[in-house]
Amino acid sequence: MQQVRILQLGESALIVEFGNIISSEVNRKVHRLAAILQQQAPQSFVELVPTYRSLCIYFNPTETARADLEIIVQGILNSDTEYDCVDKTRRIVHIPVCYGGDFGPDLEFVANYNNKTVQEVIDIHTSQPYLIYMLGFTPGFPYLGGMADEIATPRLKIPRTKIPAGSVGIAGNQTGFYPIDSPGGWRLIGRTAVKAFNPTAVDPFLFAAGDYLQFDSINLAEYQQVEYQVAKGTFVPKVEVIDHRGEYL
Repeated sequence: MQQVRILQLGESALIVEFGNIISSEVNRKVHRLAAILQQQAPQSFVELVPTYRSLCIYFNPTETARADLEIIVQGILNSDTEYDCVDKTRRIVHIPVCYGGDFGPDLEFVANYNNKTVQEVIDIHTSQPYLIYMLGFTPGFPYLGGMADEIATPRLKIPRTKIPAGSVGIAGNQTGFYPIDSPGGWRLIGRTAVKAFNPTAVDPFLFAAGDYLQFDSINLAEYQQVEYQVAKGTFVPKVEVIDHRGEYL
């Protein structure tokens, strides 16, 4: 735990920083701390915001003293105890994607840049689930880890002013998709009709940091069917569960 730092962020927040690298092991430590705080000391904070390598803890300074919260956090960090509240399973949420064409105007560029065929790019992009390290930029935007370097591609030099919701993109060695219409500089390779963010739903987010996303290639007719089901409110994404060893349950 020598790399862990507790930093002050204004008058009403702490940042617990787990080193300075991006890795799944570091991210697990972030979510372990968040889960334990949720169970052990929910009255001590207002909101928990996990990132790649840190946890931001917002608290009400009129109700919780910073020093007391730091003691709670430090006690958790110093403990090797296995807590029942720390989820030993993870969800894999499947996202059906129609690649190329008007939905993926940069797909051929990604293929040419990496000396691949278009189909090879699709096969690589759909070959494994991606860990959701954090949500950010826009509501529900997933920052994913684990994309193969074989299809890593630099961002656009000049970002687009409007990218349609559902667009799947690549930026460097990262991939993800846009939950809402927004500007952005990622290379667009496909689109999904699935809504990652629904502000009117009881749970507005389809997935959370710590889940995994699996992109599945579909054709245009299948895309239109998913789009219809999403519009009718009948679409249910495929979800699988794995244990801490990565084995399916």
